[in-house]
Amino acid sequence: MLTKDIQTILIANRGEIALRVIRSAKEMGIRTVAIYSDVDKNMPFVKLADRAVAIGGQTSRESYLDIDKIIKVCKEQQVDAVHPGYGFLSENPIFAERLEAENIRLIGPSAHSMKIMGDKLSSKDAVREFAVPVIPGSAGAISDYKALLEIAQKIGYPLLIKASAGGGGKGMRVVSSDDELQSSFERATSEAEASFGNGAVFVEKYVINPKHIEFQIMADMHGNVLHLFERDCSVQRRHQKVVEEAPSLILNADLRQKMGACAVNVAKSCNYVGAGTVEFIVDEQKNFYFLEMNTRLQVEHPVTEMITGLDLVKEQIKVARGEALSFKQSDLTINGHAIEVRVYAEDVANDFAPDSGTLKHYRVPNGSGVRVDDGFEQGGEVSVFYDSMIAKLITHGTTRAEAIAKMKLAITEYRVSGVKTTLGFALMVLDHDDFVSGRYGTSFIANNFTKDSMESAENRDVVALFAALWQQKNTVEVKKYSTLTDQNAWQQRSRE
Repeated sequence: MLTKDIQTILIANRGEIALRVIRSAKEMGIRTVAIYSDVDKNMPFVKLADRAVAIGGQTSRESYLDIDKIIKVCKEQQVDAVHPGYGFLSENPIFAERLEAENIRLIGPSAHSMKIMGDKLSSKDAVREFAVPVIPGSAGAISDYKALLEIAQKIGYPLLIKASAGGGGKGMRVVSSDDELQSSFERATSEAEASFGNGAVFVEKYVINPKHIEFQIMADMHGNVLHLFERDCSVQRRHQKVVEEAPSLILNADLRQKMGACAVNVAKSCNYVGAGTVEFIVDEQKNFYFLEMNTRLQVEHPVTEMITGLDLVKEQIKVARGEALSFKQSDLTINGHAIEVRVYAEDVANDFAPDSGTLKHYRVPNGSGVRVDDGFEQGGEVSVFYDSMIAKLITHGTTRAEAIAKMKLAITEYRVSGVKTTLGFALMVLDHDDFVSGRYGTSFIANNFTKDSMESAENRDVVALFAALWQQKNTVEVKKYSTLTDQNAWQQRSRE
């Protein structure tokens, strides 16, 4: 495989991941081109890119999902490669094929790999041939209720009905008995068809409150495939990750080696090239099962960077140029512990409903071992048109306890007003005994946080603000806030 020089990269994304890619590319001396919608014209990533091109529209479909518009800009700007980030077109095989037809390199895997791993049934078929353990369930898609009932009674309850082409918890139903089976099957197929244009579903044994463990892999065009250790992503709400950490407390050296080898085999099963993530679930007996592969960079990739010292975006670009990986599996070691908290503009007390508005105040924390990947600045607008994530807050320490302590301090130093955020909720998670001990699974939030405790998360935002003012010895502001005995008034002042 001959190397291909990449002098100009177009970033087919927005927000914090666009900024993240632009910075790494610039450090490599590569010209960057950003595209932006009407909503994003004043965003920081637009200002940082060497060139920014308006593609119009407000919604994702009108902008970052419009393949024709993006390829038109690639041609006009003489782009050598496209980095898709995550979300949007990052796992779209049609986009990958269109770029290949235009002789533009995708900084990511082939359309072939995306197709295999993008379908939960074909991915399981592929990994079985490499002796990767999968959860007991149906061998293929199910469209007949009688066939579903027969399989359900064979594998036993609880079970999980899942959309074959799904993701993000859509087209997914947990079923506890025969009585629930038919209605759950009908709802899952209907939702899958509406969300993905594909109503195919399959069924598998439901593992109660497992650990969600994923392995970062890197593969080049020369047949080298390595894993960069694991991340524990078990703190989830509605199948969406909230807090991630690396490494996992439940993996010893032997289990890490076995799961890492399986992750590498998953990549080999689809001739994977680039950065990707292989996800597993682990039960209480530490049996692990392949869940899926994400054929792109993950939102939580910074925790892997913190414990390995690697820049995964730079590694992606090197692989896309045709370079061989510059390190071997034996060269990699785990350095300390890292935690990532996703900072969302959401109303925690209202079932995490997305919030929007202008960031009246916005100041990020700093300090040794503290990293913020964000896409906003003070005065910026959190739009209703896109994902509600404001930032990713990452801390790194020599031990897990140190990483947690740094995270708690960083959260209290984070200043956001104008929208409601999940920062207070993150403090509650970090303080919980089950999180501190590591005894948490994917049901952690559902089992431990009621509506009343969600409402108290907002109080944490106020407490954090008061603590920060006191630490800064801002006595005028402390006195002002200390006179606000009504909780609602405190909350209002905390957002001013």
